[in-house]
Amino acid sequence: MSADTLRRVVILRHAKSDWPQVDDHERPLAKRGRKDAPVAGRWLAGSGITLDLALCSTAARCRETWELAAPELSERPRTSYEERLYEASPGELIAVLNEVSDEVHDLLLIGHNPGAQGLVDILASEAEDDALARFHRGFPTSAIAVLTLNGSWQGVEPGVGRLVAFWAPHA
Repeated sequence: MSADTLRRVVILRHAKSDWPQVDDHERPLAKRGRKDAPVAGRWLAGSGITLDLALCSTAARCRETWELAAPELSERPRTSYEERLYEASPGELIAVLNEVSDEVHDLLLIGHNPGAQGLVDILASEAEDDALARFHRGFPTSAIAVLTLNGSWQGVEPGVGRLVAFWAPHA
């Protein structure tokens, strides 16, 4: 794979979750989350990005976010539910990215904070327009960050990305 192959990683923070008396991993979406997740899906559909693969945390709130967002896309990508995304640190998320096949050009990662926000912070060495300034104001639930990377997934490391878009439902 050529070193100048452009790839995109789209990071979607799960939608707003509820806080019932259940194990954290099993927390469902709140009413607002069930409303915002399809809106995030519509933003993705309008972005022009054709996703090759979605990696989704196994947590109920991430699975439910993806179940509500995916129908908004014109074509649903292959989806893999990945236990390692739950409560993952930015370094652990990079390790997951390093395992992605180079056949994948555009990847969606559906995960949690603080890992998702930390991953964007660590990867983005530069940004377009005011995307980084808006991102630094916070990475709320249902927010989406789009980064471009050059080279293979195995070469993903801190500072290799460019934040090209940032969207949040209530911004």
